[in-house]
Amino acid sequence: MVEWIIELIRGNAPLAYGVIFAMCFGESMAFVGLLCPGFAFMIAAGALVQSGALDPVMVVTMGALGATLGDFVSYWIGIRFKDRVAGWWPFTRHPDWLETGHAFFNRHGGKSVFLGRFFGPVRAVIPLAAGMMEMPARAFWIANVASAVLWAIVVTAQGAAVGWGLEAIDFRDWRVQLALGAAVVLGGAAWWLWKRRGKA
Repeated sequence: MVEWIIELIRGNAPLAYGVIFAMCFGESMAFVGLLCPGFAFMIAAGALVQSGALDPVMVVTMGALGATLGDFVSYWIGIRFKDRVAGWWPFTRHPDWLETGHAFFNRHGGKSVFLGRFFGPVRAVIPLAAGMMEMPARAFWIANVASAVLWAIVVTAQGAAVGWGLEAIDFRDWRVQLALGAAVVLGGAAWWLWKRRGKA
């Protein structure tokens, strides 16, 4: 997916920063987070930063801004609607998502907004849970902004490393292809064993 997004951004560079903002905003929203690949877009943008096609300051700024505002909207919804949120999609079909967010918040308190940014499965739900549990606005904003900036920097750096790897590795080399094939087979086997263990 990352390589496809890289080509998409490369072909639409003037729109890239707006797309990065929109995807990071959407990924941080509790109701559409699973549909917006903000993380993948940041990785792809970081790869293009490494090649000089995008400005790193703009990538980090737009990514952090989108993530911050997305979390704020989720927090506001939690504050405004509280327990009624549990009766909305997708939580009517997946109530465990909201339960996980509440459990994470209860375990880590105010730090959960900061920590949750770096845990994919709960990233979009934590701000919503924080609002529902009436986390003070000042504490929320400090954790929200600090985590968004750090997340954007870290993910952009990871993307730059991916970009370097894509340039340095010759995918036409049979040894590289063999290694990738082995990684896919081993990954599939590990996934199959994990699923079987879960059913045992």
